[in-house]
Amino acid sequence: MGMTMTQKILAAHAGLPEVKAGQLIRAKLDMVLGNDITSPVAIREFDKQGFTGVFDKSRISMVMDHFTPNKDIKAAEQCLQCRTFAQRFDIDNFYDVGQMGVEHALLPEKGLVAAGECIIGADSHTCTYGALGAFSTGVGSTDMAAGMATGETWFKVPEAIKVHLTGKLQPRVSGKDVILHLIGLIGVDGALYQSLEYCGEGVASLSMDDRLCISNMAIEAGAKNGIFPVDDVTIAFMKDRVNRPYTIYEADPDAEYSRTVEINLSEIEPTVSYPHLPENARPISQVEDIKINQVIIGSCTNGRLEDMAVAAEILKGKKVADHVRCIVIPATQQVFQDCIDKGYLTTFIQAGCAVSTPTCGPCLGGHMGVMANGEKCVATTNRNFVGRMGGITSEIYLASPAVAAASAIAGKIADPREV
Repeated sequence: MGMTMTQKILAAHAGLPEVKAGQLIRAKLDMVLGNDITSPVAIREFDKQGFTGVFDKSRISMVMDHFTPNKDIKAAEQCLQCRTFAQRFDIDNFYDVGQMGVEHALLPEKGLVAAGECIIGADSHTCTYGALGAFSTGVGSTDMAAGMATGETWFKVPEAIKVHLTGKLQPRVSGKDVILHLIGLIGVDGALYQSLEYCGEGVASLSMDDRLCISNMAIEAGAKNGIFPVDDVTIAFMKDRVNRPYTIYEADPDAEYSRTVEINLSEIEPTVSYPHLPENARPISQVEDIKINQVIIGSCTNGRLEDMAVAAEILKGKKVADHVRCIVIPATQQVFQDCIDKGYLTTFIQAGCAVSTPTCGPCLGGHMGVMANGEKCVATTNRNFVGRMGGITSEIYLASPAVAAASAIAGKIADPREV
């Protein structure tokens, strides 16, 4: 029996001719990632175990993105602990205020992840890098500590679900709508410890930003990872970013999948996931009149330049509704700079939005947009759990940047195709 893309990458990094679903392996790592919340725990474990060095200072990334600029003394102490560790071992890829971005937007932008690589991160949305044809997945901080010291970790090889894409997205429909639609189909545990492997003619029509968004939310379906085939779009994205050799893997024709999910991109509408699970997805045509208090446009899911562009297109010359707070957060310093150069920031400010330096901030209820009880928010983030963004009776409606921008203007959840 042949292997899937994920299985081929894992076999190569384990030094094995083949692997099978359910097999336990030890694999070499190309990148180990941590942030300002998870890295301090990993550092404590690193020191507790008596490690005296890192396996490769160029293959460790620490991004201070969740509570930075620091929101309180505890956040400041956590970042100080990370800075001290990075200085101690001369870590090449340490990103702090002024240089950092939201980690899962920053690493692809910097060329720190590439096709065929094996990446772990002490953050569940590390699965983002599957958009580049890499195997990447989230781990605990203890595994991060071991990975930093040894350059290896263990995996149970996942079985896979084939997601076959046909057609092409309609205007103002994006990758966010695709992944919300998929999670709505299979549920938040529909791909539990499996690989979501995308294929089909529809892949070619998806931009890299679409693919990064779709891969980012694989974990919201319970998946171990999500992965796209490497094509011209992928290669063009990596061309001026990745300065090292990489390997392109393709699934074997006889690779085994637990099931196949068919999605016609042409049929997908703008989609909204109701509280309090991403699987509560509804096409915009089935969304009732829901008044909102806040809109968040940003995060590791939807803070990239295409996201900013569609939001600016919809908001240009318009005003955010009086009772709505609209917060726009470009995901990296480069995206922020591009937004300045293209005039998007002027559009946002003139529309009545607040624009923030890159941060995860409100996505996890950290800062820059925490909600009071009873408030409702349309967010381009990836989770809408109870209390995720503030008070336990607040509500988060997950949507694309297009839906979010249209909703900010309307003061209620709105169809971006009608703005």
